[in-house]
Amino acid sequence: MSVGPTARRGFDHDSHVGVEGNERRTQVVIAITVVVMFAEIIVGRLSGSLALTADGWHMATHAGALGMSAAAYWFARTRAKHAGFVFGTGKIFALAGFASAILLGVAALWMAVEAVSRLLSPVPVDFGEALPVAVLGLVVNIVSVGVLHRGEHSHGGHGHGHGHVHDHDHDHDHVHVHDHAPAATPHGADHNLRAVYLHVLADALTSVLAIAAIVCGQRFGWVALDPIMAIVGGALILRWSVGLGRTAAEELLDASAEPELDERVRAAIKAVGEHEIVDLHTWRTGPRHRTCVVTVRSAAPASSAALRSAILATGAIDHLTVEVHVDPPAAG
Repeated sequence: MSVGPTARRGFDHDSHVGVEGNERRTQVVIAITVVVMFAEIIVGRLSGSLALTADGWHMATHAGALGMSAAAYWFARTRAKHAGFVFGTGKIFALAGFASAILLGVAALWMAVEAVSRLLSPVPVDFGEALPVAVLGLVVNIVSVGVLHRGEHSHGGHGHGHGHVHDHDHDHDHVHVHDHAPAATPHGADHNLRAVYLHVLADALTSVLAIAAIVCGQRFGWVALDPIMAIVGGALILRWSVGLGRTAAEELLDASAEPELDERVRAAIKAVGEHEIVDLHTWRTGPRHRTCVVTVRSAAPASSAALRSAILATGAIDHLTVEVHVDPPAAG
């Protein structure tokens, strides 16, 4: 039977709380990218500069990738209260991050293939025309990295609480407690923002390597350095994409286990009293969101509120479900 006025069937999982600033940063970077894109395409067409026009279209593909990340923020925000998302929309960010990792990997491989082709069949490079474009790209990406840097390295918690208690009459007493509480420590990465950050960082890296190759080509005639730099940049970008894809996939597959968090929860439960931990699971459900489901068995009536308070005191759980099984007294 249900107990108390706090019993209810649904929860408010606002997975977008705490990442609003990341959405705004992404929008600013997209705006900068689109403005520079149009400027390069228009000026390139008017001046007849193929290098400038080509970089403008490259910026267009860059804006498209960033647009996907912005769409993920919009989707998560507008559907944060939708009942169909059991634990909220936090995994949308991991999904977008995984997709971006694939795009980064494809771009890195394309750079490597193109570079090898250039090494086998050298193509003359107009260094004087290419240098200003590379410098412009670097400046734009430095500004974008600055905008994103604060969100990528910021930490913080959020809080919104409510309880959900059920009591059932079976052979054992069961008490289910669902609670949201503010986290005292940061936890969980925003894979979507990290994807945006890596896209911009990869672009900045290619600009730096391109400038180095162009300058050396102008001064020393090292034409082969241009494709070699592309291979180096592609290898580093591929490494970034693999790392992003791995961590995003772990969250998507609920494989984001954290043994140290489990130990903290176990220690908190043991501090309350003699309880046998029957089952314990913790996992990430979005940026700065961790969920914990724990089942304990007790020989004496146990206070679910005390267990809940002890676990939440670890400062790392946002959604908590506690199930207490109380063994009935022995007959006779």
